[in-house]
Amino acid sequence: VSANRSSTADLKLVLTEKVGRVGVIYLNRPKALNALSSPLVKDLVTAYRTFENDKNINVIVLTARGRAFAAGADIKEMKDMDFFTAFTRDHLNILEEVIAQSKIPTVAAVNGYALGGGCELAMMCDIIYASEKAKFGQPEITLGTIPGAGGTQRLTRAIGKSKAMELILAGGMITAKEALATGLISRVCKPEELVPQALELAKKIAKFSRPVLMLAKKAVLAAFNTPLDQGLTVERHIFHSTFGLHDQGEGMGAFSEKRKPSFKDK
Repeated sequence: VSANRSSTADLKLVLTEKVGRVGVIYLNRPKALNALSSPLVKDLVTAYRTFENDKNINVIVLTARGRAFAAGADIKEMKDMDFFTAFTRDHLNILEEVIAQSKIPTVAAVNGYALGGGCELAMMCDIIYASEKAKFGQPEITLGTIPGAGGTQRLTRAIGKSKAMELILAGGMITAKEALATGLISRVCKPEELVPQALELAKKIAKFSRPVLMLAKKAVLAAFNTPLDQGLTVERHIFHSTFGLHDQGEGMGAFSEKRKPSFKDK
């Protein structure tokens, strides 16, 4: 598939394309295993915001060129930092704000190594598909530090305390098959089928109502951030709010009339 970079032509470290109502972003620093340098993060944020602000895009697929999804942060940028510099120039934090807190559903298609910040980036996405060649890990302990972009929190919630402790404290990696068994990812794909299968899923999602997709995502994320009773309250409020949308009436009307719905994203 050829990349269409018309709206992001000045970006050098990511490629973008539109496939129907799906926006695709490729990390494109393969010689450095897509290490998350400040310039790469800046380009990724720009591409992501461009798609998020495009009312014709309902889902974003995030993947990468080369044999790595992202092999972590750029250690060359970080090795000489002191506390104050690390605290004030935390360039990975913007990914938390832009991707993890985005209203748009995001599918990560992990094509290879997803280590450190790369694993954290994948976990910021809503659904993870992975190639058979993918490896996941949080090896920061081997560098004398700890995960700093969600690894200790999201990994523990995804795979449980014992397995998360094993990966974080021993600095090892797990295969895509193991990641599937732990619940970290949704599907393992043959390498050549990874992006097509991620796109197939994204297209299925993208055909639904944009505001309802956003509300559904918000309700699911509430399960991570609230106790059960509060999460159930959030869910009920969101459920009730959908009855103020045109698309709820259209969806139920179409079901009753045994026809396909025509959602208007309103």
